[in-house]
Amino acid sequence: MAAMRRTVLLAAPRSFCAGVERAIEVVERVLDAADRPVYVRKQIVHNRHVVADLEARGAVFVEELDEVPDGATVVFSAHGVAPQVRAEAEARSLRVVDATCPLVTKVHAEARRFAARGDTVVLVGHAGHEEVDGTLGEAPERTVLVESAGDVARLRVEDPSRVSYLTQTTLAADEVGEVVDALRARFPALRGPGSDDICYATTNRQEAVAAVARDADLVLVVGSANSSNSLRLVELARRLGTPAHLIDDASEIDPAWLAGARVIGLSAGASAPPHLVDEVIAALRALGPLTVEERRVAVERLQFSLPSTVRS
Repeated sequence: MAAMRRTVLLAAPRSFCAGVERAIEVVERVLDAADRPVYVRKQIVHNRHVVADLEARGAVFVEELDEVPDGATVVFSAHGVAPQVRAEAEARSLRVVDATCPLVTKVHAEARRFAARGDTVVLVGHAGHEEVDGTLGEAPERTVLVESAGDVARLRVEDPSRVSYLTQTTLAADEVGEVVDALRARFPALRGPGSDDICYATTNRQEAVAAVARDADLVLVVGSANSSNSLRLVELARRLGTPAHLIDDASEIDPAWLAGARVIGLSAGASAPPHLVDEVIAALRALGPLTVEERRVAVERLQFSLPSTVRS
């Protein structure tokens, strides 16, 4: 039955990371200063509630730049864009405000550097993800995409002694490890980034979910279906043997999931607003007495400065 006494193990950190907070603030500031429409290429972050809120404030979300009038203001999303997108914006005299997460910008810089020294650059990531598309665009003639360890066996490279790798920032650390191990087995001279490409927030949220999943009967992760880091949290909980579900908000909780679940782990992806977690707790509390225990694995103090175009 859905109604019973329960404990919620609240994973921490959860919800917004520094890159997401920065991207949302960029759009908000541009909207406050604009006297004409503000366009945003792709979703600013992968969360439908965030997008709907910014749309209500006047942001116009588009898929590609050909939907933006010449000379208009356009914000690039937190996931980054390929150089050809920047070139198109310049050719169209668009006023660009770049909300790319600095950690994604780091990966782009690494892609250019590795390609410039003559390496085949292996990008570990998910095909079609906006971050991956942007990174591939930095050196498309020298970059290949792999999604799993199985893909590594099929790789053909120009020079096996000159191979380097990069990763999408929102992947699961253990799965990336498997792919990198496979790459290193095939290419012993493999080189990688000076520091991990998987962002601190992704790692922290995965460790926090692991900390609650082991003691929970059920894990709920708040996040949208196109949020890579949110999906990885669900997959991680399931790999640890705990049933887990991704929900956009409290309205998507299926009462059948709660049957017999006395301990519920709760987290939210890095693009999910904190208030949605509060609403899930309220919905669970409406079903019976609820104890909430937070389990924190890290304290996040990182903040990113805003682009110079919006600081004032």
